[in-house]
Amino acid sequence: MEKNHIFGFILLFTTLFVWTYISAPDKAELERQQYVKDSIVSARLALDSLNSNSVKDFANTNTTVPAIEVSDSIKLLMNSGTFGPFAPASFGEEKDYILENDKLKVTFTNKGGRIKSAFLKEYTKAVEIKGEKGKKKEYNMVPVVLFDDERNKFNYHLPIANVPSGSVSTENLYFTVKQDDKSITFTANTSMGSSFSQTYKLSGDYKLDYDLDFRGLGRILDAKSKTIALDWQNYLSSYEKNTKFESQYSAIYYKEYDDSVSDCGCMSDDKEELKDTKMDWVSHANQYFNTSLIATGEPFAAAVLESVLPENENADYMEKLSSNIEIPVSEEHFEMAMYLGPNVYNNLKTFDVSLEDIIPFGSSIFGTINRYAIRPVFDFFSGWVGSLGLAIVIIIFLLKMLLYPLMYKMLHSQALMGALKPELAHLNDKYKDDAQKKQMETMKIYREFGVSPLGGCMPMMIQMPIWYALFRFFPASISFRQESFLWAEDLSSYDDFFHFATEIPFLGDHLSLFTILYSVSMLIYTYYNTKHMDMSANPAMKYMQYLMPVMFFGFFNSYASALTCYMFFSNVINIAQTVITKKFVFKDEKLLAELKVKKAKPKKKGGFQSKLQDALKQQQEAQAKKGKK
Repeated sequence: MEKNHIFGFILLFTTLFVWTYISAPDKAELERQQYVKDSIVSARLALDSLNSNSVKDFANTNTTVPAIEVSDSIKLLMNSGTFGPFAPASFGEEKDYILENDKLKVTFTNKGGRIKSAFLKEYTKAVEIKGEKGKKKEYNMVPVVLFDDERNKFNYHLPIANVPSGSVSTENLYFTVKQDDKSITFTANTSMGSSFSQTYKLSGDYKLDYDLDFRGLGRILDAKSKTIALDWQNYLSSYEKNTKFESQYSAIYYKEYDDSVSDCGCMSDDKEELKDTKMDWVSHANQYFNTSLIATGEPFAAAVLESVLPENENADYMEKLSSNIEIPVSEEHFEMAMYLGPNVYNNLKTFDVSLEDIIPFGSSIFGTINRYAIRPVFDFFSGWVGSLGLAIVIIIFLLKMLLYPLMYKMLHSQALMGALKPELAHLNDKYKDDAQKKQMETMKIYREFGVSPLGGCMPMMIQMPIWYALFRFFPASISFRQESFLWAEDLSSYDDFFHFATEIPFLGDHLSLFTILYSVSMLIYTYYNTKHMDMSANPAMKYMQYLMPVMFFGFFNSYASALTCYMFFSNVINIAQTVITKKFVFKDEKLLAELKVKKAKPKKKGGFQSKLQDALKQQQEAQAKKGKK
């Protein structure tokens, strides 16, 4: 190698050595660089702990990380990849804020800008105190709080381009807060000068005006997205003593635009995919309480609703309700309202969007009777006497007096049939081996004396719609919740006066006193009401009529005591009307004279009895021909 080349290499290495020595950082600079590295490591650890709780895994690596406070600039830099332009709102300190009035106290959190809990000041729930089995259950009364489960969600997915997940979830953002006495605004600012705001304003006892503001977000939202998705999940707590019944009345209710109200998941797991379907509102409802989201301006664009029951009876929630609602972003403002409160008909009616139809009064004619007849009547009398139990008794009495003319007609028909017993007595011997012939001859005698065996059915037929409407009304109306009467502590639930040590099929773990009294009164009423009837042609009917009250007992033992109270006092009045009318109004001699007059009158051809008699005759002739063959 030439000397010049060797000299060149030596000069090059010497230059590099001198430059390295001169440019090497001093001790202070090394400490500064280490500080930056440690800061970055700490920031990453903080971010990991928020997203995946991976701090423990890192600690096991024996890496020593000094506890150094991470600067906002480093956090902003690190979070920009995950949150895009919303990185400035991706870190902060969670704080609670409160709005309240005389009825409602709502607690918000700035993390997600959502409702954390809604405390209903005038309502309580009964929490069972665990005691010995077989003894009467005792309960502690605690406040009713909606939205209080930590697993609940009210989270918007903002479709932001160029972020790994394709969207930014508001549940991970810390909102700035502006508050006054009646309203609070949560704002998540971006690095580009735009923002996403949520404003809540108390505008009624249980009502919140709720507005979204997408100011300037059009520049950063994905151009392909016409909506933002709201992920609303609610783990329903139980607020009633009768949890099985409460579960049947808890569901997601919703109303499609310009359509009627529907439900999702009243009795089982259910899912409704309402894609490209405009929606007026969605409500997550318990038996007596609900949280509803109502579009007061432009309707929701679509929704996917799902209801899931717990896998076992020991779950700490009653039902999981999920609503994924698409909110249009065609404008920079979207107006809504929230209702957080009891299922009081008049409260829900004020929204004028059929929200009151979430109260399960029933459909068709029965729901109409409940909403526009029975409900106002109960409201009037309960306000007058101050007791819903007394209102039940008064309404029963007035209804029975109103229907007494029909009751009189029924009892009169029964009395005439009783007076005909001597005329029918010989048929037992004459046709003892031919029940069908005996029945046909009995109908012939009834027609001869102008007596209709169906004359007593009209009062029962008229009362059936009212009875079925009440069957739906009592467990649906919050007016009866925790209202006491006599020994019943809560007219909306069963009146348990005796408890078993274990669950008994068909009965449960208790006995209801109102149900026992109803069943006994039903047996007595059945006896008085049918003792004039000749059931020798069909002896099984004699026992079936007494079996029905026993079957009803098992069904109504766990039903709302308001209904069994109604049925018991209704039977008491029925028995009193029957006994008094038959004993003091109808006289045998007058009945016999009336029968003679009816017998002397010319009989009209046709009619139901004539057709029934002809049908029995044709059936008898057909059987006779079959016997000859």
